[in-house]
Amino acid sequence: MTDASASDGVPTGIVGPVAGTVVPRFAGSSTFARLPRVDEVSDYAIAVLGAPFDGGTSFRPGARFGPSAVRQASRNLRPAYHPDLDVSPYERLQVVDAGDVPCNPYSIDEALQQIDQHASDLLSDRHRLITVGGDHTVALPLLRAVNRVHGPVALVHFDAHLDTWDTYFGASNTHGTVFRRAFEEGLLIPDHSIHVGTRGPLYSRQDLADDTDFGFQVVRAGDLDLLGIDGVLDRIRTRVGDAPVYLSIDIDVLDPAFAPGTGTPEIGGFTSRELLHLLRGLSGELLVAADVVEVSPAYDHAEVTSLAAATVVYDITSLMAASGRASVPDPAGAPPRNP
Repeated sequence: MTDASASDGVPTGIVGPVAGTVVPRFAGSSTFARLPRVDEVSDYAIAVLGAPFDGGTSFRPGARFGPSAVRQASRNLRPAYHPDLDVSPYERLQVVDAGDVPCNPYSIDEALQQIDQHASDLLSDRHRLITVGGDHTVALPLLRAVNRVHGPVALVHFDAHLDTWDTYFGASNTHGTVFRRAFEEGLLIPDHSIHVGTRGPLYSRQDLADDTDFGFQVVRAGDLDLLGIDGVLDRIRTRVGDAPVYLSIDIDVLDPAFAPGTGTPEIGGFTSRELLHLLRGLSGELLVAADVVEVSPAYDHAEVTSLAAATVVYDITSLMAASGRASVPDPAGAPPRNP
């Protein structure tokens, strides 16, 4: 499909499958950015998967509705061309919407197994995955699936919180324990992972000591004021080196002024512009998979959190496209590549 333009050159909608029809952005397919579904194409380079699970949430629930809210907000995107990265991502790579994992809302263990299975079905050494949560618990099965393809990875983790605590009320798999479990399971390359944007009080001074023992480096939100964008990016690049990267973005890395719709907000976070600058400075070549989690739309206002998350997902696909090898077009007769 191609953009339809008004006489002034402003895109007015998307040309639909019936010749001569125009579907405005607020209508049409409900997939992310109106991408084709995974079952509509013969092959793909990147799949966007929903993981609507929030059974590991410790404070405000509701992230199970995150994937649908992010897809709805993605209608606002004009995805044809990314001027900051100088790439037309959905022309260069075939990107698809893989739907939602049918997560069991009553069993954390079963839901994690379901997410693991769906991710494993989509991932390979030439298929990358971006998952929309859901709470941060979903990152653990995703890392397990990534490890089967790529081995241990470097984690670049944007979040207000460390997420390396041990248990909550005896539960070992929650959104606050996910990266401690990942360390214990050997899913991360030692001393190559980094938290970016953490802030707020902790349960104990020991939390930071434990986190260091797990091989993490920390760039707190306030460090951005001292180091600047380039300084933070330099720390990330130095930490990661040339290792394969799993990028995990908790939307609460943004200040609640920019992302109120989340379960555990912390004041003093990044602006939306700062987060996008940081993401656009990363190497898309190293990214093997990513997640964007903790959008809880019941606490949102005017879809600003969902729109932030949708834009972040689009930027990740653009990063991957800017550095990746172009996809081979689908054969004649296949559904359109671009929404």
